[in-house]
Amino acid sequence: MSGHSKWATTKRHKAAVDAKRGKIFSVISKEITLAARDGGKDAEFNPRLRTLITKAKQSNMPADNIVRAIKKGTGELGGVIIEELLYEGYAPGGVGLMVEVTTDNKNRSASEVRSTFSKSGGNLAGAGALAFNFKRKGQFLIAREKMDEDSITEIALENDAEDVISGNEHYEIICETSEYDALAEAFEEAGITPDSSELAYIPNNVVPIAEEEIARKIFKLVDALEELEDVKSVHGNYDIEEPLLQRIMSQ
Repeated sequence: MSGHSKWATTKRHKAAVDAKRGKIFSVISKEITLAARDGGKDAEFNPRLRTLITKAKQSNMPADNIVRAIKKGTGELGGVIIEELLYEGYAPGGVGLMVEVTTDNKNRSASEVRSTFSKSGGNLAGAGALAFNFKRKGQFLIAREKMDEDSITEIALENDAEDVISGNEHYEIICETSEYDALAEAFEEAGITPDSSELAYIPNNVVPIAEEEIARKIFKLVDALEELEDVKSVHGNYDIEEPLLQRIMSQ
């Protein structure tokens, strides 16, 4: 989705996310386990793990949960195997969605994601059907009130960010995936907590949405997907017109 649509939906979901703290802990725990498995348990030499630990602390995740997730990744604790999966599908209006999943049961995840698409007026697509229209990037969204534009731009450029987009209420910083951890650490050292920070699928082209009925159906599907326990994030190639977006957000 476009930056301003992403910013609006980030604000829209904040209250719901706060209410689903258990799911947030589950998602971050799985990511920590994967990071420790792939890069080792020493956060000093594993920047991805270091970034996730910071994210966990910002979400008020208990320290015991963090330690347990790391031990699962290094094999010190027995348990199930965590896998990362990507599903591609269509939402109403011809919108493409990329659904990232971390799961210990891919059959369950596939069934739940497929069912959610069907019940909400969308349909699951085959692997690769939509990936060509997205690029994998690091994405940060930061409210304008947290820092002035010159300071944000300086931090971004010093850490090889690709682009800094200034919106009415926020900044959107895009970087290569290889620079994500360094940029996340730079914001942390500057005392800035991004409102959204992730490795995202950024669309090359977007589908403009002007009809309220279609916009609401898209949000319904995205909300339903994000409710699923195994879903880490949902990315789309839609751009809802600003007046319509504000009207929906205010209701």
